[in-house]
Amino acid sequence: MTAPERTGPDGRLRLDLPRLPAPGALYRRALLGALPGMGGRRRPDVPVVELGVSGVTVDPAHLADYDRVCGFRLADRLPATYLHVLGFPLSLRLMTAPEFPIPLTGVVHVANRITVHRPVEAGETVDFRTYAENLRPHERGRQLDVVLVGSVGGEEVWRGVSTYLGRERAAGGGPRRDPGDRPGTPAASAQWRVTPRVGTDYARVSGDHNPIHTSKLGARLFGFPRPIAHGMWSKARCVAALESRLPDAYTVEVAFKLPVPLPSTVAFSATATGATWDFALHDARQGRPHLVGTVR
Repeated sequence: MTAPERTGPDGRLRLDLPRLPAPGALYRRALLGALPGMGGRRRPDVPVVELGVSGVTVDPAHLADYDRVCGFRLADRLPATYLHVLGFPLSLRLMTAPEFPIPLTGVVHVANRITVHRPVEAGETVDFRTYAENLRPHERGRQLDVVLVGSVGGEEVWRGVSTYLGRERAAGGGPRRDPGDRPGTPAASAQWRVTPRVGTDYARVSGDHNPIHTSKLGARLFGFPRPIAHGMWSKARCVAALESRLPDAYTVEVAFKLPVPLPSTVAFSATATGATWDFALHDARQGRPHLVGTVR
């Protein structure tokens, strides 16, 4: 990495990496850091640092593989969720730093918002930067936002904001969700069978090899009876179902509710109000919500 330099009115230190990190090594670091006596001293706030990497290109074979796994049409235009996968190793590098306030092991992805400013083509070269902000209390611990920005030729073309929850025993002080506010289950427009292969296939194309998605033992270690689908696969699958109805510029935001166990059958629903879409993913048998989202 190059020497840091101050950048922007927020005073964050900018660290430019020569290339995207390898996700596998970062996950191994996170697992080692979870062992007693191995983790570093975590900051009480978000690090005032921004990581960047320039000149990231798209591998057409990888893009086609991602499209197949998530249900998108094979095309040169990048799906909204693809740039999250492309730049995710940079965010992962930020989140696996020893001083990051929330340890990666056991972290829960609770929400994601993506803004597409204009379509991005597979032949374009993308520069990424990432930083964390807005550390705040939650009834089950603390949560924060990890921002990932994609630019082409100095112009911001894409922005993703992922909200992560770090569960802590001594929690409290954050907003509470009313357990009685669950809305009725909307009528489904499609049903999808989600097999265990979804976990391993998405891990392959995303680089997210968290064992809760790919291993029965790994899932049980974190309190799940069986592996669960990646939240960003669920979002991508919903966006793929709306693909032909999306404009060139839009924001798609989701809240992840209950995990999608593997295997299972899920029901997708979507309704349009003017230029806005509301969509959801539910358990096909019991109607429990897995994801709710909007496109605007």
